[in-house]
Amino acid sequence: MTKVDLDWAKLSFSYTKTDWRYVSHWKDGSWDSGRLVSDNMITISEGSTALHYAQQCFEGLKAYTRADGRVQLFRPDRNSSRMNATADRLVMPHVPEEKFIDACMQVVKANMRWVPPYGTGASLYLRPYLMGVGDNLGVRPSPEYHFSVFCSPVGPYFKNGFKPVNFMASEYDRAAPHGTGAAKVGGNYAGSLLPHKIAGERGFQDCIYLDPATHTKIEEAGAANFFGITRDDRFVTPLSPSILPSITKYSLLQVARDYFGMKTEERDIYIDRLDELAEAGACGTAAVITPIGGIFHNGKLHVFHSETEPGPWTKKLYDTLMGIQEGSVPAPEGWLRIVE
Repeated sequence: MTKVDLDWAKLSFSYTKTDWRYVSHWKDGSWDSGRLVSDNMITISEGSTALHYAQQCFEGLKAYTRADGRVQLFRPDRNSSRMNATADRLVMPHVPEEKFIDACMQVVKANMRWVPPYGTGASLYLRPYLMGVGDNLGVRPSPEYHFSVFCSPVGPYFKNGFKPVNFMASEYDRAAPHGTGAAKVGGNYAGSLLPHKIAGERGFQDCIYLDPATHTKIEEAGAANFFGITRDDRFVTPLSPSILPSITKYSLLQVARDYFGMKTEERDIYIDRLDELAEAGACGTAAVITPIGGIFHNGKLHVFHSETEPGPWTKKLYDTLMGIQEGSVPAPEGWLRIVE
C-alpha cells in the first residue's frame, strides 16, 4: 500500500485527520455492532452527561511498523482493562475486551497508509474514548453511550525527543485523595492545563505533581508517570492510589527486572530526597520515556544525570522498550498483537 506523503521523521505529537474511525452506540443495555465511518465530526444531545458532568474517559495506545513490514499493537488488552476500570469509577458500561481490541484492529487496518514506516521514530497513535450521550438533565448516569476509536500519525510527545527536559514541582494538585486520579478521565487533564501553562511560562517543560495529602512525595510528571534510578541501580516509581496506572510504567518495571536483573520498587519518593536518584524520567504511551534533566523545587534546580544527555539506564530501558514495540527485541508473551 502506498503511504501518504508525509515527512515522518518531523512529525509532532498533534492531530492529523485520517481516513477512518470506529464508532459504536450503547442503549437499552447493549452495544450495537459498531462500524467504520469517514466523518470525524460527531453530533450529540445538548443534555449529554459528557458535556455537563464529565462522564467520559479515554485511552491512548500505539501501532508500530516492524522491521519485517508487519504492523503491531502494544498491549491493547491492558488499555481495555484500564478503560473498563475507569468506566466502573464513572458508572459507565464496559466495552468488552474483544470489542475494544477489534475496534483498534479495524481502525489500524483501515488506515494502513497512515502508519509510519519502520525506523522513522514515528508511530500511529490510537485514541479510544467512551462518553455519556443522550437527552439528560439531572446528575445521573447517562441513558446512552458513545464509544469510538480514531488514530493519528505522531512523533515525540516532547518536541526535543529523547533528550532531557526540566520540570518544576507544582503547588497545584493533579487529583484528590480517594478521587479520580487512578482513572483516565478528561477532568484530570483539564485541571492540569493551568499548572502546565505556569510551568511553561517559567521555562520548564511540565510539572511534577506531589501527593495531595502532604505535598512531600512525587506522584506524577505532567501527563506521564515518574520513575527514578537509584544510585545502587534500583528502578523505583511512586506508589499511590491517585496515580494513573501507566501501561508503559508497568512494562518498564517488568523490562528492568526481567531483561536487566534490576531490583524494582513501587514506593514513596520524597521530593526532598532527590539525591538518592542518579537518573529520573517520565513515561507513558505518548512520551514513551522522556529523561528528566532536573526538577525545580523550593527555589533550587536539582539536576540528575545531566541536563543534556540521558542517563545510561534510561537509555537502555528506552532502547529495549522501543525495540519490543517495533519488533526488533523479543517481547514477553502476550504483549504484541499483529494487525492482520
